[in-house]
Amino acid sequence: MSQATTQKFVAVAILALLLLVWQFLPPALGVPKYIVPTVSDMLTELGRMYRRENLIANLASTAIFTVLGFAIGSGLGAAIGYLLGLSAFWERVLSPYILALQIAPKVAFAPLFIMWFGYNSTPKLLVTVLIVFFPVLVNVLAAMKTVDRDMVNLARAYSLTRWEIFKKVEFPSTLPNLMAGLRIASTLAVIGVTVGELVGGNTGLGFLISYGGGQANAAMVFNAIVLLTIIGIALYSVLVWAEERLLHYIPKKDH
Repeated sequence: MSQATTQKFVAVAILALLLLVWQFLPPALGVPKYIVPTVSDMLTELGRMYRRENLIANLASTAIFTVLGFAIGSGLGAAIGYLLGLSAFWERVLSPYILALQIAPKVAFAPLFIMWFGYNSTPKLLVTVLIVFFPVLVNVLAAMKTVDRDMVNLARAYSLTRWEIFKKVEFPSTLPNLMAGLRIASTLAVIGVTVGELVGGNTGLGFLISYGGGQANAAMVFNAIVLLTIIGIALYSVLVWAEERLLHYIPKKDH
């Protein structure tokens, strides 16, 4: 049995063990179902949510705005990060403002966005963009500062244009950091969408969490959390897949 197969087998075995513990331990300890529902309770509730709570539409809404917010936020973060990395002057001028926005709690903007744009999908999209923006920006900007200056000077010696230097030297050098920032941002995108839906949404899994909590329906809340986790894992996995193909030339450490 190969190491990869063994790892998958162990991972599946751990998941099965956790599900068994989740199913049988709470009743054995006398924990009420409205506090910690069992796996079977959650599956039953999942069927009810599908029939009564428009689960597919809410799941699709959260997934779409997660991907959309991630794409817009990471695109803006990467673009501004590269632009600031190419201009030391503007980096010094704008750094205090970027730092202030980075420190400010992003979720606190959700009520403001709701007051400005109303109870619709715009606030959760804006919160997601704001949360995703900074990890990508910071990673790209830090990578631009560590680009090998000898390589840049060599490119200049060969009379390469500024765009050619960026395309052939700086961008490839910063690509690992960009992908790392995107992976971090993908996990935060789910948080951004959920916060927007919890604070003022009328659709999505965050809305179902808020609604389920108000109804003391713990199974609904747990189901929504599990589905949110699956969305985050799916987005993260796509980025890992893309990174493996874009950075295939970088040797990986064997354990």
